[in-house]
Amino acid sequence: MIPRTAADPPPGLAFALEPARAALTLAELTRFRIAGLPRGDGRPVLVSPGLCNTDRSNFVLRTMLRRLGYRPYPWTLGRNFGVRTVGPECERLIARVEAIHAETGEKVTLIGISLGGVMSRIVAHRRPDLVRAVLTISSPFAGPPSATNVWRPFQLFTGEKITDPVVARRLEEAVRPLPMPSAAIWSRSDGFVNGLICREGEGAECRAVEVRSSHLFVQMKPQVLRAVAEILGGWV
Repeated sequence: MIPRTAADPPPGLAFALEPARAALTLAELTRFRIAGLPRGDGRPVLVSPGLCNTDRSNFVLRTMLRRLGYRPYPWTLGRNFGVRTVGPECERLIARVEAIHAETGEKVTLIGISLGGVMSRIVAHRRPDLVRAVLTISSPFAGPPSATNVWRPFQLFTGEKITDPVVARRLEEAVRPLPMPSAAIWSRSDGFVNGLICREGEGAECRAVEVRSSHLFVQMKPQVLRAVAEILGGWV
């Protein structure tokens, strides 16, 4: 169930098993405990959802962050329909980061799931004065949209074509190394997106943390929640 190269989408079987694997994630979540995880330092953390998702999809993640001692913020922009939601220049997401920065007086740590992670990296490039660090989760920022099984829904919901030059330029911006600490959580067995394009290349400063997970509900996977806590704890 692993793509042969970074240019290939995940195999059909991996895609078909996504709902069943997501159900297993929910079952695992009932046994998740935060005992022993690194404590936070009160920093503000903005969590952005994936394509077609809302803040409700990140409730578990934000709850964990709050209990660990961080100040997690929802993005409050509604359902993530790409540029239809954040604007063609990510201006609405940038405005949200500006508001949190103004409220807290601190740079904001960005966590983005899937498409939300791609957007988070773009925001960090454009406004490094507002961003402390970036953590992406199963975000296909380092390769072509054709290396996913969800490019058709992307086109449908965002109104953009993956062949549009503006989409290519946005990905070129997202994949550039960030000027602040960054990390990428990725899964080789992801059924929606090729895990190999969810991280920077070998030797990159962006830390890559591999997990074993479906794409659906990845942000609720206990292994992913622990990885998030450990990565943020290392940035304290």
